[in-house]
Amino acid sequence: MREKGEPAEAVLKEIEARLSRDLTFNSGKILGSMCTSPHELARQVYAKFLEKNLGDPGLFPATAQLENEVIQMLGALLSHPQALGNIVTGGTEANVLAMWAFKNSRTKNGGEIIVPVSAHCSFDKAADLLGFKIVRVGLNSRFQVDVEEVRRAVSPRTVALVGIAGTTGLGVVDPIPELSEIAQENGLLLHVDAAFGGFVLPFLKELGYEAPEFDFQLPGVCSITIDPHKMGLAPIPAGGILFRDFELKRKVTWRVPYLAGGETEQSTFVGSRSGASVIAVWALLKHLGREGYRKIVERCMRLTWKLAEEVRQIDGLDIMTEPVTNVIGIKSESANIKRVAEALRRLGWAVALFPRHIRIVVMPHIREEHLEKFLQDLKRVIIELKG
Repeated sequence: MREKGEPAEAVLKEIEARLSRDLTFNSGKILGSMCTSPHELARQVYAKFLEKNLGDPGLFPATAQLENEVIQMLGALLSHPQALGNIVTGGTEANVLAMWAFKNSRTKNGGEIIVPVSAHCSFDKAADLLGFKIVRVGLNSRFQVDVEEVRRAVSPRTVALVGIAGTTGLGVVDPIPELSEIAQENGLLLHVDAAFGGFVLPFLKELGYEAPEFDFQLPGVCSITIDPHKMGLAPIPAGGILFRDFELKRKVTWRVPYLAGGETEQSTFVGSRSGASVIAVWALLKHLGREGYRKIVERCMRLTWKLAEEVRQIDGLDIMTEPVTNVIGIKSESANIKRVAEALRRLGWAVALFPRHIRIVVMPHIREEHLEKFLQDLKRVIIELKG
């Protein structure tokens, strides 16, 4: 840090120059991310209310009330308007909070949580922090968790099960109804990580797509992660954790002093917490409503299926499995998929590489012309790699 500061114009100019190498969502080149360009209304609201800090709700009671309303609206979206929870930094914090609540509810001496191999690494972080042992189970032919393997994995040390509604790699949904039954039969807690699928799956049935059950309508589901900063179009950071009832939420609720006198509560991993994120999510839910989000999902799903069909027509390429959400995995039996991804990246396409496939996520910032250009480049890459 220099002794004398620089003019704001000079600082802004340097920032623009320094960040020029970063890709932008509006370029249409970011095809591998589960985040997107925030909605313009959310940008305006977020910038206007930056000083709101829900780490001290006594100072911002109106913002705290908006958070309660956000949770009610998200709960209604997930079949339980009476759900309790918070807007948090993202899916990782939400998943950790769920596991923390499970630990405090059932055991102080560790235990086991059963997760599919497709689960997000946040569960590894939670297990390391909380003293859980992770028991990983395999997937079936549709890349969902193998239910029978889950049944065999249950032991006296098992505390909880985890199911994914919109997996990181392929966007598929685990058989949550079966996991709910296993949880109830064995007196276990069940958490559903719907960080990605939470803003997609509730609208699929209305759009004529297969709509797997995954939310609080299943009696064994105790908590759900849902991220407004993914398909909800909210600015980062805006994740969400919802609990079925107060008894579970209070396991991660602490009474803390309030400087002006009295006490207040905190139920998140962090102390200081962005009220601007909460207000932005509230604004979007009110502005877009179910109809607005349904239109967004309809467009993303239409383009996803179009892309899947076009990829299948390219000699040497196929998709891993039919899309459930707006995610596809591109695989090849004749070309090295890593080399394909590297060639696409040299052409400026930000795709996500997994061991057996390239992940494409058709987020709201993607337009049809972006996919047409991508397909042209993809065809050229395959031809060049074949020599």
